[in-house]
Amino acid sequence: MTNIAICAPATPITREQAEACKTLVADEFPGTRVTFHEQCFASQGHFAGDDLTRLSALLDCANDTAYDVVWFAKGGYGSNRIAEAAVAQMNASARAKTYIGFSDCGYLLGALYRAGIGQCVHGSMPVSARSEKGREALRRVLQWLNGDNSGLERSLDGTTPAAAFNLITLTMLARTPAMPDLTGHVVMVEEVAEHLYAIDRLFFALVNSLPRIAGLRLGSITAVPENYVEFGQSEEEIARYWCDRAGIRYLGRAEIGHTSANKVVPFGLAGPARGS
Repeated sequence: MTNIAICAPATPITREQAEACKTLVADEFPGTRVTFHEQCFASQGHFAGDDLTRLSALLDCANDTAYDVVWFAKGGYGSNRIAEAAVAQMNASARAKTYIGFSDCGYLLGALYRAGIGQCVHGSMPVSARSEKGREALRRVLQWLNGDNSGLERSLDGTTPAAAFNLITLTMLARTPAMPDLTGHVVMVEEVAEHLYAIDRLFFALVNSLPRIAGLRLGSITAVPENYVEFGQSEEEIARYWCDRAGIRYLGRAEIGHTSANKVVPFGLAGPARGS
């Protein structure tokens, strides 16, 4: 039995979304059990409870020996506010767990990866369980946790370490105490709801902050707002332009992002889930 604890380090989910995830797991993954921390449904302004509430729930899940996996319920914004405090208070049990999420929760994955705590994984989150396309994305995560690697990003070769982030999240992480060492990694980035000029600006800020990475792959750039004037370059042309300027190998596309096609990317070398 794989026991998964679910908490919300950033923004809350609804009980209906939690029930949809529980139903999916019960119907299709009998060897897996999910437990939602009550904090997932807390609300204080933008956040799923105040910083201390979110931090305490994350530590409850991470430090509890009853759980094998911590799955972040939803992104949004806020996990950066608790990331450093969280890794400083994690115990030996926390170091043996798998942590799954993406988007804003990349702040936490980055801090955990830097600290060498557990197995960090870019993957879709329980908030998506109420739509069929969302359930498809969650199935990839759950299948991987049960030893099925078919949902991994196809470019992973098992010999070069990789990591996947939301573009603005990774840009904000750079040069902070939570930024992991990505030397020699294939770095994958995706973005949602940003103008193309903002994508360009983010690449400008990011590329010269990266160490000697093995290369960069571009994931989905979705829900791009319409600007008053065409930017003049596509998202891929922007990525190539800044990679060329920084001397980074552009490796093509990756199937990650804020879409139902979002694939699983374990940080480091891809492999089976711990305990599978």
